[in-house]
Amino acid sequence: MGNISRFLQFLALGMWLGGIVFLSFVEAPGVFSILASREQAGSIVGYSLTRLHYIGIAAAIIYFISAVALAKSAKVLVQPAAILVGLMLALTLVSEFGVRPRMNVLRPQMDSLDSAATAIGPNPARAEFDRLHRVSVQLEGATLLLGVAALFFGARRAL
Repeated sequence: MGNISRFLQFLALGMWLGGIVFLSFVEAPGVFSILASREQAGSIVGYSLTRLHYIGIAAAIIYFISAVALAKSAKVLVQPAAILVGLMLALTLVSEFGVRPRMNVLRPQMDSLDSAATAIGPNPARAEFDRLHRVSVQLEGATLLLGVAALFFGARRAL
C-alpha cells in the first residue's frame, strides 16, 4: 500500500504541474499566435484553465489522501510538502472562484467597449480585466513554484 500511496502522490503532483507548464508555455502562447481572434484564443485558454483548476483540486485531494494513507496519520499534513500542496490548492481556489468569475463578467463589457475606446477614451473594463489577468498569471506562476518545491520535498522525503 505504501508504494501505491507514494506513486499516487507523485502522479497527482506531476499531472498538476505538467498541466500548468503545458497551458502556460505551450497552449496559451500557441492559440494566441495561431488564431486570428483574441476572443477565441482567450475562450480556449479560459476553458482549459478551468479544467486545469479542477484537475488541480482533484490532485490535491488525491495527494492528501495518499499522504495520510502512507503515514497512517494526519500529522503528515503539517510536513513541508503537504503544506505547499495546501497553498497550491488555496491559490487555485482563489483563481477559479475569485478571479476567473470577475474576468468573465468583464469580458462582454470589455469586448463591446473596445471598439469604441479610441473615440471615448480608455476602457475601464479592459483595464480591470488586464489587472485581473496579471493576478491570474501570478497565481498560476506561484502555484507552479510551490509545486516544484513540494515535489522536491516529497522526493527528498521518499529517498
